[in-house]
Amino acid sequence: MSTTRIGLLLGDPAGVGPEIAAKLLAHNADREDLKFVVIGTEAVLAEGARVAGVDLKLPTVEAGGEMPRDPPRQILMTIDSDAKNIPTGEASRLGGLFALRSLQAAVQAARAGQIDAIVYAPLNKHAMSLAGFTEIDEMHYLAHLFGCNHFCTELNVLDDLWTARATSHVPLREVAEKLTTKLVVDATRLGVATMRRAGVAAPRIAIAGLNPHAGDRGTIGSEDAEIILPAVEALSQEGYNVTGPVPPDTVMMTAYRGAYNLVVTMYHDQGQIALKSLGFERVVTLLGGLPVPAITASSGSAYDITGRNKASPAGLIAACELAQRLAGAA
Repeated sequence: MSTTRIGLLLGDPAGVGPEIAAKLLAHNADREDLKFVVIGTEAVLAEGARVAGVDLKLPTVEAGGEMPRDPPRQILMTIDSDAKNIPTGEASRLGGLFALRSLQAAVQAARAGQIDAIVYAPLNKHAMSLAGFTEIDEMHYLAHLFGCNHFCTELNVLDDLWTARATSHVPLREVAEKLTTKLVVDATRLGVATMRRAGVAAPRIAIAGLNPHAGDRGTIGSEDAEIILPAVEALSQEGYNVTGPVPPDTVMMTAYRGAYNLVVTMYHDQGQIALKSLGFERVVTLLGGLPVPAITASSGSAYDITGRNKASPAGLIAACELAQRLAGAA
């Protein structure tokens, strides 16, 4: 039996990340096909375990140090952090620094061959910005750390339904001006390639329209006919099983009923609202195009319920299962 080594990040230490990570570790304590390198600090992990009501006492190694030749199923890789002074339930510079240093340690561990995949509990972009974070999102930050210069985009997965995004973390008013035929084609290719690695050999693809009614033949905007339709035609010529542009108000419902298993969306919320409405706790976000799988639950840092043991680990559990599928195909 092959074993996947997952670098598990505790996320924003002021949010629910540490407690759902602790629940995830307890859930997988007896798995022989998964090993976890938890990246964080003893104090943050201990607090997460206390809230979750689980007993975790992991051996430790320092980030950047050597891993034991035969590491245990669960081990803590410690980072430098002033964790005792991080306020709970709010965004802070110290919490952001903790998250950024965790991401840096994960990339270092992946480069060193110590982990096969990265699974991270929810981050908070505002906290990271207080710590000096200037990237659009963590995907672009990880791409920078890995030295990736090619196209990357976020994919979302709910059970057997996948989405890929042509644009992602940009203001809604900028979507139309940023959208290009190449972005739609690149997002589709990356989505299909990733699904094939996960075992979906021939995805059925819907390309969502941008405007209401997919433009209604130019009556409601020109982007669907001038940008999206040429992408659909080009992809079809490449042999993809693709349909579009599909009216955005029905594309996710049609896909959920089984007509498609990959929907390429034009902007962040076009797919996210539907997926989170269908299965909020099970949706995962995959950072597509990185050298190793990097996946998180699609829920947020949830400051409002931090410390109350109400947060579900279902998204992180699903993230680990997908990470194992993708890492095993590498």
